[in-house]
Amino acid sequence: MDRIRVLVVDGHRIFADSLATALTAEQDVEATAVGGVPAALTALERAPADVLLLDIGLDPQGALLAAVRDRFPLVRTVILAAEDDPALAARALGAGAAGWVAKDSSLARLLSVVRGVLREETHVPPALLTGVLRELHRDRHHRSEHQRLVETLTPRELEVLRCMLAGLGRKAVAERLFLSPHTVRTHMQNVLSKLGVHSTLAAVALARRAGVPPAD
Repeated sequence: MDRIRVLVVDGHRIFADSLATALTAEQDVEATAVGGVPAALTALERAPADVLLLDIGLDPQGALLAAVRDRFPLVRTVILAAEDDPALAARALGAGAAGWVAKDSSLARLLSVVRGVLREETHVPPALLTGVLRELHRDRHHRSEHQRLVETLTPRELEVLRCMLAGLGRKAVAERLFLSPHTVRTHMQNVLSKLGVHSTLAAVALARRAGVPPAD
């Protein structure tokens, strides 16, 4: 029988190692533990896991979640949380997490979630579900508003915005799009005006929330 390969990622190594040991005691589970995000990516590159148990405190902005979703699409991620936070849970689920489990949950509960996500199930505690749904609805509303603003841009302004998302400055954008720096400046000012923001950072943040991809 193939064993479920689990990678525990938690900043508290004693907790991570103990949890990995407890999981490995199950006949159908083989677990290992690491203490940080870089180590997690290295471990996944060496031996891809079936399920990633991730301490949300190590990845509050979802950077590891996004990397796992993009680089290891077959890995199912379950969030380990010290306390329930609807906004954080919604963000994690939106970034690709398949479950949310309290750190003080029983081993039986954790194993049920691990096995469940491998059946393509999504696991969220009932007490957290209403708050998560509310946050997801709010996020969709905001995303729609941001997308509406982005749709007011001309094709050239959208190109400039995508370059801004890629971290390019005015001179680099001008060289990339074969425009003069003055023209790029005008386009950038128009982008800020149409998006209703006052800085490049704010424009980039809005564009990301709207799902605009950066320039290649």
